[in-house]
Amino acid sequence: MSTRSLIDLRSDTVTQPTPAMRRAMAEAEVGDDVYGEDPTVLALEARVADLLGKEAALFVPSGTMANQIGIGLHAGPGDELICDARAHVYVWEAGGIARHWGVQARTINPHGGLITVDHLRDKIQPDNEHYVRTRLVCLENTHNRAGGRVQPIESVRAISAWAREHGLAMHLDGARLINAVVASGVPARDWAREFDTVSICFSKGLGAPVGSAIAGSADLMRRARRLRKALGGGMRQAGILAAGALHALEHHVDRIADDHRHAQLIAQAVEEAPGLSLESGPVETNLVWIAVDPEVGSAREVADRLREVGVLVSALGPQILRAVTHLDCSRSQAERAAEAIAQVTAGMARTA
Repeated sequence: MSTRSLIDLRSDTVTQPTPAMRRAMAEAEVGDDVYGEDPTVLALEARVADLLGKEAALFVPSGTMANQIGIGLHAGPGDELICDARAHVYVWEAGGIARHWGVQARTINPHGGLITVDHLRDKIQPDNEHYVRTRLVCLENTHNRAGGRVQPIESVRAISAWAREHGLAMHLDGARLINAVVASGVPARDWAREFDTVSICFSKGLGAPVGSAIAGSADLMRRARRLRKALGGGMRQAGILAAGALHALEHHVDRIADDHRHAQLIAQAVEEAPGLSLESGPVETNLVWIAVDPEVGSAREVADRLREVGVLVSALGPQILRAVTHLDCSRSQAERAAEAIAQVTAGMARTA
């Protein structure tokens, strides 16, 4: 069975450009972005800066690069950042915090929840030559590994106020920030106001094929351009890619609510399926993290059985699955996936 014929719920990065997006990309006006001459890239960066209420933005190839640039702007050798132990910047960016910047990560385990200011109050290192210098707090919204949950705006504001009080910078991994906007009704610039730098990804819920951006002050973005070059992210006629991102911002934001509704269908099937449970509690956006009872089997075994009936999910731990709804997952496909989850796990439970 080919991947194209499957209901692919491994990630929201698997989407294909829509015909309208392909036309926009094919017809994009381009120039050399390293020279700052690509009009479509410049238009995208202006649009993102306005969306997030920042002075400037910078188009980059990936969310990982956007986050790593954000870290590099605020911290360096001998410095420390604070983040969730499950944060993308710490777990899924190939050790970039240490590899690129010589920065130490102090991780917080909020025991299944989201970081609050109370988790941070005693985490700043003393001003002493024996210790690293605490410089940065990184948050993630929505939080992938916490079940796609939305960090409440009140909590973000409290953390930001605490960070400012102690002279710490704030970076937001906003790869799925638009999901948080749609789920909460809080505008993007209200979230972004609490951070010095914000990343946003176009190739997840927004459905573009490639690209992210980082936004902040004009001075920070001038420095960010140098870091992008050092990381190999300087692109030339990148307007072809930027056009897809622009199209996504113009046409794919409101429809993200459909992804959230489709995730609820799958979440309901998980709650009713024998041997499965929602690992991170109620589903808020488009990510469904699933705990598999060992008596039913391993996550890999469940994923393999689902593939046999036409549904792809990710096995991301011995007993953990993830299903993600997206632009290319229709309501009928979500319903079929939910039925498959119910049938497969019922069969495995009977034979366990």
